[in-house]
Amino acid sequence: MEQKIVTVGLDLAKNVFQVHAIAADGAVLFRRRLRRTEIIRFFTELPPCLVGMEACTSAHHWARELTANGHEVRLMPPAHVKPYVKRGKTDAADAEAICEAVTRPTMRFVAVKSVEQQAVLMLHKSRDLMVRQRTMLINALRGHLAEYGIVTGLGAGGVVASLKALHEEQDRFPAHTRSALHAIAAQLRALTSEIDRLEAQILDWHRNNETSRRLATIPGIGPITASAIAAAVPDASPFRSGRQFAAWLGLTPRANSSGGKERLGGITKQGDGYLRRLLVVGSTAVMRITRKNPARQP
Repeated sequence: MEQKIVTVGLDLAKNVFQVHAIAADGAVLFRRRLRRTEIIRFFTELPPCLVGMEACTSAHHWARELTANGHEVRLMPPAHVKPYVKRGKTDAADAEAICEAVTRPTMRFVAVKSVEQQAVLMLHKSRDLMVRQRTMLINALRGHLAEYGIVTGLGAGGVVASLKALHEEQDRFPAHTRSALHAIAAQLRALTSEIDRLEAQILDWHRNNETSRRLATIPGIGPITASAIAAAVPDASPFRSGRQFAAWLGLTPRANSSGGKERLGGITKQGDGYLRRLLVVGSTAVMRITRKNPARQP
């Protein structure tokens, strides 16, 4: 009697994928390499089964595609799969480890994101990239002006002062310096315009998403943070408490306890760094406001 495939481990790649399939008793039924163009046809012909993948690049896309073909797809953090690798780093070994890890009852899985949620997160990532690029341009502009004895302050006021100084004092700069500084200023204005455009789209999505609006009622959480959480965490049901969510984000202390003695270090920083940064900035703002005016304590 031919054994039925019940679990498949799929190691994702750019062009060549590795498949590892087992039966209900754990017997290996086949190991196979597939090209990208063969994936959909292969899983369409395969009877519905459990498919495990690491939550890496393109994982959510393939999870949606395979789910549409009737398979149960589970994504796992790569760090949780690594302990199941029995030998050296190869695609076949990774696929086997994924196949074994996905069947573990204590394994923690990553919720599959929808196309809309990924689109919102792309807005966030693009905005974050442009904000960092804008900071680099501001620092470059301030540094170049300082070479000519023009020192401006930090923050938004410092940016305005730098641009004002550039226009008022440009006659004292050599032609090449003026050209370089005006190029930086033009890029700075263009980036600011693009950041404003992305923020408007994020705000529009936030206004039309109930989860995001509810999150924004929490002190220290605005539309940017709320929409990022709503898009990055499709299903919050696995978190039984706020502390579990904080642990998932890497905001809880690292434990190094033994012999009945509890030792706690710094935070683990093992979760989503972008969400963690937004929440830390928001909580810091609430603490600063409360310290200045205790009557405004949330």
